[in-house]
Amino acid sequence: MDPNPSEIQKPPRGRLIVGAIVFIAGFMSPALIPFVLATDLSAGLKTTLTGLLALGIPELFMLIAAAILGKPGFIFLKQKLAAWFKKYGPPQKVSRTRYRIGLVLFLVPLIIGWVLPYAGKLIPFYESCKLWFFITGDILFVSSLFVLGGDFWDKLRALFTYQK
Repeated sequence: MDPNPSEIQKPPRGRLIVGAIVFIAGFMSPALIPFVLATDLSAGLKTTLTGLLALGIPELFMLIAAAILGKPGFIFLKQKLAAWFKKYGPPQKVSRTRYRIGLVLFLVPLIIGWVLPYAGKLIPFYESCKLWFFITGDILFVSSLFVLGGDFWDKLRALFTYQK
């Protein structure tokens, strides 16, 4: 259980900056995957590096950040990041128009991702711009979760909750 925010001591400024940089860099490491895939490395090495960038390095960097900050500093950083995400995260209730726009943003990448493997040959520029289709779809999908608001998160979570 995390202590009361008033009981948390702010770590020294230098340790906080270095710890925050390590923490954020770790979670930004999956963004390097497209660069690894674009290299001329062997398939096995690419697979290993992308796996580490997605699943190993973020956790390792979080552990290193915790060691740099110490327990109170790590809790302080977590609370600051959580407060920032809460401030800029999705609101609980949204208007009907915003909800409908969010649903379109949510469903379009899913439908396109399902149809493109079958109908991609019908789009003349699809083969040369495949990566941009994927990136655009991911951005639309993630942004839709913020447009849809907190109520949608609850509905999405309910899909995975078993109730008798």
